[in-house]
Amino acid sequence: MVALAHSSPSQSQSAEDSVFAADVLRGLNATPKRIPAKYFYDDAGSLLFDRITDLPEYYPTRCEISILQAHAAEICKLIPEGAALVELGAGSNKKARILLKAAPALSVYVPVDICGEMIEREAAELRHDFPELKVTPVTADFTKEFELPKEARDAPARVGFFPGSTIGNFEPHEAAAFLNNVGKILGPGAILIIGVDLIKPTEVLKAAYNDKQGVTAKFNLNLLKRINRELGGTFNLDSFEHHAIYNRERNRIEMHLASLRRQKVKVAGETIDFRAGETIHTENSYKYSIESLTALARGVGWSPVKVWTDTDKYFSIQTFRLEPEGDDRKA
Repeated sequence: MVALAHSSPSQSQSAEDSVFAADVLRGLNATPKRIPAKYFYDDAGSLLFDRITDLPEYYPTRCEISILQAHAAEICKLIPEGAALVELGAGSNKKARILLKAAPALSVYVPVDICGEMIEREAAELRHDFPELKVTPVTADFTKEFELPKEARDAPARVGFFPGSTIGNFEPHEAAAFLNNVGKILGPGAILIIGVDLIKPTEVLKAAYNDKQGVTAKFNLNLLKRINRELGGTFNLDSFEHHAIYNRERNRIEMHLASLRRQKVKVAGETIDFRAGETIHTENSYKYSIESLTALARGVGWSPVKVWTDTDKYFSIQTFRLEPEGDDRKA
């Protein structure tokens, strides 16, 4: 959701609550039940996710940071001097900092995230640590169209940064639409730097999403806590269980919350029935080969430039350029 620029904080919060309620009720009344993964990230969910990234089983963050640190100079050779660096779904600026230290003189860094408070806090830290860098956060749902600040629009080039393999949380057709939309926002000639989780042995994937400490389970169940708190839900967390499975046919991890018994739950005044064993599908995490992500990006006008991986080939940083003629790509 794009926050309205002239709304008061209370108006914006009310609008967010209304969208949250509508999305949750639509998903819980669907067959099979589902809730969009973006709602994981309230304050508690964000803290739990930070804990997940430090777990020994959870390789993606560790691998991605190692690639960025090892190859920052090479990656930043693709960033023209005076460019605007636009991070999509900014969250923590840990990864962006690696590029900011290695990049040539940037005109502006634009973190974009739906959580305005968080990116404002992060922006304040960056202004302190990079006093010569202009930092202009944008509060917006980065999966939708949004307007870049004037400094970014006026820059000689725009570079998108999309780490964390968030691309894997989209269905493939949604990922293609997202990449197409990013191209429209950044414009012809743009560079895109994407972190992409690669296909790997099933046991590595299962361990990463079913950690021994149970932090991922708490992260998944926190979604129900949030619904209870913000939407007057009556979920009994002891009556639901975290499940994470690997769907080989679709090359994706699926996260679910399984009802342990037949029960009724109230959400925003509506009653939702659950059968024993019925699940709420809370997240997909698609795993790509380098070739399959390249094909997806090519289909909407992005030409591959270069790829870097960790030594185990668990994760990749892939870069693309939107050629000027790509402006006529599919809508």
